[in-house]
Amino acid sequence: MGSNSSRIGDLPKNEYLKKLSGTESVSENDPFWNQLLSFSFPAPTSSTELKLLEEATISVCRSLVENNPRTGNLGALIKVFLSRTKELKLSAECQNHIFIWQTHNALFIICCLLKVFICEMSEEELQLHFTYEEKSPGNYSSDSEDLLEELLCCLMQLITDIPLLDITYEISVEAISTMVVFLSCQLFHKEVLRQSISHKYLMRGPCLPYTSKLVKTLLYNFIRQEKPPPPGAHVFPQQSDGGGLLYGLASGVATGLWTVFTLGGVGSKAAASPELSSPLANQSLLLLLVLANLTDASDVPNPYRQAIMSFKNTQDSSPFPSSIPHAFQINFNSLYTALCEQQTSDQATLLLYTLLHQNSNIRTYMLARTDMENLVLPILEILYHVEERNSHHVYMALIILLILTEDDGFNRSIHEVILKNITWYSERVLTEISLGSLLILVVIRTIQYNMTRTRDKYLHTNCLAALANMSAQFRSLHQYAAQRIISYTCRHLRRYVYVLDKLYFPHSHCSTLQHCFSTLSDNGEELLSLTCSHILRSYASSLFSLLSKKHNKVLEQATQSLRGSLSSNDVPLPDYAQDLNVIEEVIRMMLEIINSCLTNSLHHNPNLVYALLYKRDLFEQFRTHPSFQDIMQNIDLVITFFSSRLLQAGAELSVERVLEIIKQGVVALPKDRLKKFPELKFKYVEEEQPEEFFIPYVWSLVYNSAVGLYWNPQAIQLFTMDSD
Repeated sequence: MGSNSSRIGDLPKNEYLKKLSGTESVSENDPFWNQLLSFSFPAPTSSTELKLLEEATISVCRSLVENNPRTGNLGALIKVFLSRTKELKLSAECQNHIFIWQTHNALFIICCLLKVFICEMSEEELQLHFTYEEKSPGNYSSDSEDLLEELLCCLMQLITDIPLLDITYEISVEAISTMVVFLSCQLFHKEVLRQSISHKYLMRGPCLPYTSKLVKTLLYNFIRQEKPPPPGAHVFPQQSDGGGLLYGLASGVATGLWTVFTLGGVGSKAAASPELSSPLANQSLLLLLVLANLTDASDVPNPYRQAIMSFKNTQDSSPFPSSIPHAFQINFNSLYTALCEQQTSDQATLLLYTLLHQNSNIRTYMLARTDMENLVLPILEILYHVEERNSHHVYMALIILLILTEDDGFNRSIHEVILKNITWYSERVLTEISLGSLLILVVIRTIQYNMTRTRDKYLHTNCLAALANMSAQFRSLHQYAAQRIISYTCRHLRRYVYVLDKLYFPHSHCSTLQHCFSTLSDNGEELLSLTCSHILRSYASSLFSLLSKKHNKVLEQATQSLRGSLSSNDVPLPDYAQDLNVIEEVIRMMLEIINSCLTNSLHHNPNLVYALLYKRDLFEQFRTHPSFQDIMQNIDLVITFFSSRLLQAGAELSVERVLEIIKQGVVALPKDRLKKFPELKFKYVEEEQPEEFFIPYVWSLVYNSAVGLYWNPQAIQLFTMDSD
């Protein structure tokens, strides 16, 4: 590690790099290029080394920036690379290691220089440097070539056409990395770019015909998850040398050449991270997400997004409509398998979201699968470990569930899939449970975590929407899932009464309620129920009577009064009014979910009726609440009907006997007595300007996950860097 770092530190003093960035013009036919490109450089494998490389490169770049207008050496280097790529495919077939190795080295230097150029200068200056020709000082030809466009086309051709072999693996990754670097100008702007060189070159001109082929190749790279060659495989013996870089046409390739792909990349991520087991797949996925989230150009839509929206299954023989550009076909079964296996990473979850939301072909295919548990379980595990995930990853997982629950077939089928021994669910041993019941448990747990920790309205709204979409198709709910639906509703009913007490009677603090809620946990529900029963009965009737008379006016007056009484002491105000609105919204939705299940599938869910009867005292307190009266009608009817049948059956009934009575009563309950409500259906719709969320998110993933790429965190403008 130390020797590698010292070698990196010696780069600015290297005679070949000095000549490249110096004042002397070097012709593209000069033997110098063979000497420059014949190095074996152990690629940086840690953030420290990558930072050192960045700092060393900046020194060379600044010299090149100053001298390149007169020398045109950057253009000569690019032309050397372009000429070599024309023979790259043949070299791969002929196993010409030296030629491929030197071509890779040329691209490696270009990528390093380009990264610093993009960070250090404007797009206009960048384009000037890529249009310079070899010429005398001050002489600018008007017909100069646009080498940047040629370079991009060449990279796209290299990625899509060069066969993936051990000797071409690294140059394939480097080509993808260079494209990511080219697009990285977005990192250095706070605002989302809507007109840039990315739009100029990638959405029109000679690069455009490569669109569908590039997207298809990147997807297949993700699907195949090809691992890099083992260290030392298919390379030459390392030549020992005490110096920095090893030069000479046949000096050999260091055995460390591949190590960047088997060790960690940017930051301090563990070497065993799943997304780094295949650097080619990881880098391909990041580039794909960057391309898919480019904003539309002023006159043309994003062609890469069009390609992602329209591709079809290889088994689909129907012709593409002529109106769909950039269409292609891919193996959906292989793509589905890869998506199921890779959901531990943010970027794979974001890809799944993108495909489900934007490509109706893939959405239809996935919803028709008979093994949906392979996809849903990894998503549930992301939500279950919400404390360990970043908020964006949780959002994506949750929205995926919301999109899936828009389909009634999905909502029915998940209750038919029986799972055994879910080891990652630690609250309770689940030896056997349906996928649907597990989904309910995890979503309720996510809502509960959000309400007690992050208090993100967007999160709990989408959680409740997913449950609501499922509610009419609840089938054979596991007793624990039924219990959690009811107990979670009861938790908020009690919380509601407590907040009302604080809001309407701010000086008569109910110490019993306050104590109960401060010590409340999942295992303390019964204790709380017993402790607060008499308090709820005394408070609820008076509070709800007050609400029914002049709810809004009293709420406003009480809030103003409370603010006035506290402002004189400069004590921060607990926003009970806002808290009350949120709790009321959650209660309303949970009651609608329970009502939807009772109305549409009562006979399938005796465990839900049992749990409802067990907590009936609390629900009965809310039958006169002005905000819940309508939705409480059916719930109150079910409670009354089954309570009566249990009373007739006698005292001290066993759980089994109660369930038997419920099952018998379901048949006897007249269905026409249950009031019909509009079906609960929620559909996910992206925000008006989704790029404001997705572009910073995608680039944060690139910054944290890209292999072998480093950007100075102090230069990043697009998103806020973590404190660590």
